[in-house]
Amino acid sequence: MHKTVVVNIVGLSSSLIGAYTPFLKQYTSVAHLNRIQPLLPAVTTSVQSTYLTGKSPGEHGIVGNGWYDRSDCEVKFWKQSNKLVQAEKIWERAKREDPSFTCANLFWWYNMYSAVDYSVTPRPNYLADGRKMPDCYSQPAGLRDELQQKLGQFPLFKFWGPATGITSTQWIADASVYTDKKYDPTLTLVYLPHLDYCLQKWGQDISKIGKELSEIDSVVEQLVNYYSATGARVILLSEYGITNVDRPVHLNRILRKHGLLAIREERGLELLDAGASKAFAVADHQVAHVYINDPSVTDQVRSILEGVEGVELVLDNEGKQEHEVNHERAGEFVVMADERSWFTYYFWFDDANAPDYARVVDIHKKPGYDPVELFMTSKARAAYKLLRKKAGLRYVMDVIPLDATLVKGSHGRLVSEPSSQPIVITKEAITKEGLTAFDIYDVIWQHLAY
Repeated sequence: MHKTVVVNIVGLSSSLIGAYTPFLKQYTSVAHLNRIQPLLPAVTTSVQSTYLTGKSPGEHGIVGNGWYDRSDCEVKFWKQSNKLVQAEKIWERAKREDPSFTCANLFWWYNMYSAVDYSVTPRPNYLADGRKMPDCYSQPAGLRDELQQKLGQFPLFKFWGPATGITSTQWIADASVYTDKKYDPTLTLVYLPHLDYCLQKWGQDISKIGKELSEIDSVVEQLVNYYSATGARVILLSEYGITNVDRPVHLNRILRKHGLLAIREERGLELLDAGASKAFAVADHQVAHVYINDPSVTDQVRSILEGVEGVELVLDNEGKQEHEVNHERAGEFVVMADERSWFTYYFWFDDANAPDYARVVDIHKKPGYDPVELFMTSKARAAYKLLRKKAGLRYVMDVIPLDATLVKGSHGRLVSEPSSQPIVITKEAITKEGLTAFDIYDVIWQHLAY
């Protein structure tokens, strides 16, 4: 098989390639750029799983970045085991057809306990005193230590949260080069998250994201030059395009007003009790799964959702089959926002009653995705909290605002504007027209096998 590298430039669309991305502009002038019809939901884990299996969310089971576990009665986001993906992955097929094939996965999701030969993925170290330390997971285990000795500690707090920046993306790029030099894998998957941050914060406002565009352009140039020199076939792609939004929609607050949410009060703060709720929403960017524990309210919930300003599609069983998200992990209804809206997880009416995790970066406790974690209430407050940490005191980094209107970019819906759709860039022409997310599996396979 031919040596191949797939570089995932999160959030890249053709509308962003221009003056601030001189390398990509030049590269696309001699390579082939194809737009990809978006997948529903157009979110990280669903799209990556489709790219790597060629199957729909209804088949591989990754219906979003998180979902409601009906057995545990808990909402679970950003789990990491590859066993959650219920379909054969491209490296499994490749190993079956060519025993000499090897694969390195640098930060694509569901990386842990997969059949790849070399993997590196974020994995914080949670200490007994409540602290969270930056770290990563690797297979083989010693690769983590080698990388952190060579490149420094993985910058977890710059991978997500208000301190995000090019540092984490550069670390991943450097780690991929180190791994390639050491192991020379046949297929390498590289995840570059940098544009995800600025685009969700500011939308496609070039005056605010020009610096970030230049930074990611430089990292992509480094990788293309390096891998091209090794003789690898290079694929550049993105999972989704991020478009401008200005209207957060609080589905859980709406359901609560109709008496459908169950709320527990702990220490004067409110918590969503998913298992006791008649119906509730798991928000994930511009898509939400609405779960119903009491079937008698199904028609009521449908009527409520169809009347919400900012909701474009409400998919029932028939609609889920049509859009290929008909899996047991999906909600009874799957809801898609209109082009200017996105869904929050917020369920409280008064910010004074918001749970303690609402004001911190906590991607596992929140019963939905929270892009407001990219913002900070006060740098002075954050500095004070860090001083407490350095002094060895217990602390809570409660520095995240509760103003959802700050978010200016989102994704997840079926974007119709071609210039804002995800893209794939290859040296060899792709002859198929109307490329979809399902076709990316074949694009990768053709680079490997032919």
